[in-house]
Amino acid sequence: MNKKNSTKENLETILNENLKLADQINQQEIDVLIHEIKAAKRIFIMAAGRSGLALKMAAMRFMHLGYHVYVVGEIVTPAILEGDLLLVASGSGTTSSVLSAVEKAKTQKAKVIAITADAKSILAQSSDNILLVNAATKTDFGISVSKQYAGSLFEQFTLFILESIFMSLWQQSGLTKEDLWPKHANLE
Repeated sequence: MNKKNSTKENLETILNENLKLADQINQQEIDVLIHEIKAAKRIFIMAAGRSGLALKMAAMRFMHLGYHVYVVGEIVTPAILEGDLLLVASGSGTTSSVLSAVEKAKTQKAKVIAITADAKSILAQSSDNILLVNAATKTDFGISVSKQYAGSLFEQFTLFILESIFMSLWQQSGLTKEDLWPKHANLE
């Protein structure tokens, strides 16, 4: 970056890049993910780094709706089984810990949906379905896809799309904000 932008200009760049991705998202891929969330006995989520943080935030929201959600790697996470859903995210589609979880889930006949920026990656090919996010990955050092650092756009949009899926599920549920409130953490 040669030019120093103001914080407001940077915020506008971030928001505009996310809006551009929103225009490119495949509604059919979203519909498949919503269907699989509803159909799953339990939902397991797995990602590394900042993508993992975005998925953990989504896991909390799905729990607020009454879904049984587990974060892979937490000590209280049970074994994944047939009828369960593994939701993973990796921009590159090559994160080894994510690929290992997918392989294990497939041997247990669980459904796997991956959020990725690479439709040709090992992760995409190994999953039952993907949600393609046309963002830069952490190793893309150009500015043609995103002016932001590393995988920032992928991670942000992963959070945004999962928040929008939560809102859709919430609206379909007929539950009120007051109905969801008792599931909020109270041991803070």
